[in-house]
Amino acid sequence: MAKAEGPSDWEQAAAARFPAGPLAVLDVVAPSGKALVAYLADGTLAPTAPAGRTVADVAQWALEVKLGSPRLHRHGKDGDALVVLTDAALAELGLPPMGRDEKKEFVQRLGQLPKTHKAVKQIEKAGWLLTQRGLGPWARVYRTPEDGKRVCVQLCIPGWGALASGGWQIPDGLRAPDLARLLGTYAKRVLTPRGSTAVSGLELVTALRPPTKAVRTEAGWASGAVEGSRPKESFDPAPPEVLDVHPLAEGREPGGELVTEAWDWYRPLTDQEAAAPFAVGLDVNMAFLAAAGRLTLPLSAPVHEQGPVFDPKTPGSWLVDLSGVDTNPLLPSPFTADGSRPTGPAWYSTVKVAYAVELGATVRPLKGWLRHEHGPYLDPWHKHLRQAYLDTMAALGVPLTLADTDPLAFLDAMAALKTTGDPAELAVLTAIKQTAKGTIGKLRERPRGHGYKPGERWPALERPTWDPLMALSSSTPPLSTSTARSARWPPTPACTPSPSSPTAPSSPPPAPAPSTSSPRPTAPSPPPCASGCRPGW
Repeated sequence: MAKAEGPSDWEQAAAARFPAGPLAVLDVVAPSGKALVAYLADGTLAPTAPAGRTVADVAQWALEVKLGSPRLHRHGKDGDALVVLTDAALAELGLPPMGRDEKKEFVQRLGQLPKTHKAVKQIEKAGWLLTQRGLGPWARVYRTPEDGKRVCVQLCIPGWGALASGGWQIPDGLRAPDLARLLGTYAKRVLTPRGSTAVSGLELVTALRPPTKAVRTEAGWASGAVEGSRPKESFDPAPPEVLDVHPLAEGREPGGELVTEAWDWYRPLTDQEAAAPFAVGLDVNMAFLAAAGRLTLPLSAPVHEQGPVFDPKTPGSWLVDLSGVDTNPLLPSPFTADGSRPTGPAWYSTVKVAYAVELGATVRPLKGWLRHEHGPYLDPWHKHLRQAYLDTMAALGVPLTLADTDPLAFLDAMAALKTTGDPAELAVLTAIKQTAKGTIGKLRERPRGHGYKPGERWPALERPTWDPLMALSSSTPPLSTSTARSARWPPTPACTPSPSSPTAPSSPPPAPAPSTSSPRPTAPSPPPCASGCRPGW
């Protein structure tokens, strides 16, 4: 009998470095209201808590109890400790509440406490440093690395809005142990939170695909590339791929940008559709995540070529005429931004051109910006988040096999999810979905801030993961392939699961589930209605 595969030596060694788990939530115990207590990631009470009453004392305690998370890749880095401060702990540490008085309160629009604040001075006096983001909702305190060993602790301050937005939907009135369990569950299944769910998702990408590794040479140790990862240094995409405010977009001819599909489209119902008693909505669970699985993505800078032969395995942008491609007239054309038929040559991603070939088109690209180094860059990210999603659904009473073994029970369980499910697990489920969606958005993040001027570079461009072609490639299949191939017209009350849905049945149920909605009333003329698609609903 083959021996069951278990954690490798490096995984066991990494996990052993953090016996206290990835995070802790600090609170103040009653009835004295002054003693700090700490709850670990499973909601249990930690044996110790910070003795001092400064942020520096909290950071030092986190290191002493060995909070942190093991690396997810052999050549990656261990995750920093996360300490969450409840409102009571915030006050006990001498930190102000959120408000509008810049002298006495934390002002959210400023993003951080003034550098002259007492708490900031205490951090510096204790030998710790703050990043440029300062002491804010998601603050990082660190010490200068010694012998290459990084010493960093992250703070999460819900009282300053850390968990009020950014993909987090924390239930109201959650006790400190329950908050620790919620965030600990996310940390176990996804990653220790690093900010918004989008920021955490982007951190997950590089945690699973670190850009470099240590390589032994004749002269000693050096930095080398990790196979399948993008390089450590960022590079610019092709001019057709960039946003309209990017420096490379300056002087771009009208129509010279890469075409995206119609994300918000509708049309009037046909007479046959209007006569149907019910409308059926088709949805793909985790559509953006499913699209990223095994997708070939660029790992190098683009190369400009004239008249290239189309290769569906080479990611890039292609100038090609798809006006002759016939598509279903009841569906939006996936080759224009408004859903209308193309009228001439335009720039398309490899995924879009490959779909045109599947529809029977003969394509002859006029130009191309091609990435000859490529691979399934997001595949580990896809698998990791998919498993997190499945584990959370199972915890909510909807295991993966339920759809196949009992389709009607699956539909009932899904319908009752929001009313009977564990609120903490539902919050984790929402966070996982937002992580998947937000990560794709981060791959082509736009400039932020009132001071930005079009044509200037912005900080996100310096990230090696910033590449609009990756985002466009990852977000294309949900509409072009899943909807256009599987949608049946006119709509009928039947189950049409998408094969990319982790929890979709492998075959339709024998009969449609009973509908609780009322039939469309009989009237001389149908009420205003339209058929359309809007991913993300």
